[in-house]
Amino acid sequence: MADDVVEPTEHEPEAPPPLDPEVRARRQAAMRHVRRLGDPILKTKARPVERFDDELREEVARMAALMHDALGIGLAAPQVGISHRVLVYRVEPDSPIVALVNPAVEWSSRDEEIAEEGCLSLPLIHVEVERPVAVLVRARDEHGDELVIEATGLEARVIQHEIDHLDGVLILDRTTREQRKAAMRALREAEQSAASAA
Repeated sequence: MADDVVEPTEHEPEAPPPLDPEVRARRQAAMRHVRRLGDPILKTKARPVERFDDELREEVARMAALMHDALGIGLAAPQVGISHRVLVYRVEPDSPIVALVNPAVEWSSRDEEIAEEGCLSLPLIHVEVERPVAVLVRARDEHGDELVIEATGLEARVIQHEIDHLDGVLILDRTTREQRKAAMRALREAEQSAASAA
């Protein structure tokens, strides 16, 4: 998930300040590893993880580094081309990165909230998505230890967004037809302007 989830507000969010050149270069390098809309793995249900070994821990560490460099707050394994039920996230910049392996939502609140979401696999696209405001998620960490996460607000939204990736669901699948059409138009325009600038 891109680091640009916008909490509901009556005012338009301010444009973020320009990125430091070194941060921008790291982000561009990381984004080259992120699969984009149209890649079939993004629409495929990921396979459960069965082995909790060094290879899995290396996968998690790589995903965490890519998410950090891409300035994201969540990343799922299919987004980096791996069909595993693994996600990483960090809602606050100074918080530790959390890895969830084989996560399952055991409970979600009846209360829902609409907020704007972005996605590293759909750069420059933001759509409004309605989600439960609280979830209880059971998973394992990269060492195989059981985790139970009770999340609310932005943390709950990020976890649900990333679990959607594990199920082959994108934010465009969770929004209105009008927003989906507008998002696709914006994506085509961005691609055309990037191609003409190259």
